[in-house]
Amino acid sequence: MPEYTIETTYHPAAYRQRTYEADTVADACRLAIENSWSGKEKVDHEGAIEIYVSGIWHGANAAYSGTPVPVPSQFEESLQRKAGHFEILLGLLKMLLADIQAVRPSSDQWIEHAIWAVARGEAILAGARDPDRPAYDDSARAVDSEAQAPAGDNAGGGQ
Repeated sequence: MPEYTIETTYHPAAYRQRTYEADTVADACRLAIENSWSGKEKVDHEGAIEIYVSGIWHGANAAYSGTPVPVPSQFEESLQRKAGHFEILLGLLKMLLADIQAVRPSSDQWIEHAIWAVARGEAILAGARDPDRPAYDDSARAVDSEAQAPAGDNAGGGQ
């Protein structure tokens, strides 16, 4: 039976409580975010902590010494999974909106990809595995790869 080295990670919640004098709630929040942490923060060891898989390698004690194995999406950090899917949904929405504005029907591939994206969103909310990808053309894959590019690779930002 094969062996796998699995790295799991969690982020305990650290918090601080300070009073800020400001004209509005938004101004007070901005001050709190911009204020540097002084080492007086508290760590919540009893709060809800998500444990997720942050790395997989073939073999015993193989962390960082071999080729990483892709982590099945349902075991990824849920916040990152949601953020990545948001980018996919935004890309699809832009493509479908362009079709509507051009008064042309969306291609069957885009519609099939949108159906898959909705099912994937439901799976993310349920903490389940992703549905199988449809067999769609390379133009839909381009939206996914563009959406999944690391921050900074998309110099256009909010385009």
